[in-house]
Amino acid sequence: MTIRQDYYANLAKTLVDRFEKRRFEAYYCPTKEEALKKAMELVPENSLVSFGGSMTVKECGLPDALNRAGVKTIERDRASDPEEKEQLTRMSMDADVFFMSSNAFTREGELVNIDGFGNRVAALCYGPKSVVVLLGMNKLAQDRENGIWRCQNVASPMNTVRLERKTPCAITGECGDCYGDGSICSQILITRRSGIPKRIKIILIGEEMGY
Repeated sequence: MTIRQDYYANLAKTLVDRFEKRRFEAYYCPTKEEALKKAMELVPENSLVSFGGSMTVKECGLPDALNRAGVKTIERDRASDPEEKEQLTRMSMDADVFFMSSNAFTREGELVNIDGFGNRVAALCYGPKSVVVLLGMNKLAQDRENGIWRCQNVASPMNTVRLERKTPCAITGECGDCYGDGSICSQILITRRSGIPKRIKIILIGEEMGY
């Protein structure tokens, strides 16, 4: 193992313990391949599965793996028009398992997210029976304040470039506190505990994943 891998493994033990004290169910996987295996294990038989917009989920290969396994999924990206996409988004709230990532997480075991329309953070709060959050260790922040800073100045600028939004952060690389139509920053959510014990499951991944 490399020094970085040793560091992540040691730190993850501390983080998993802190997550579990906040009633999350938490795991550490050194690689995205192991994270994919763990994610698949967390899908009960005959489940309906959906996703929040997440590069981490895609980088792990989870949608393809679920399709190969014959799992029934709701995939908004496959919608033929905006009306169907909206319908699928609403259906996602009734999923058995909802997969997503988080824009940041703190050393104390809190999730920090920013969202444009709110469907992803809404599902995290309430709706799907189980929520599985895949997290690259690169998303670690010292505290809530730094977590919000990461959301606004790392995750959002990268996502606006990916989505080809014409926002100040897409041009400058840092938050412009904008309010225009292209903004993807409408909701900021701090999740400090799992309201229903173990409903929210965390998979920490010992690699740089997503934004």
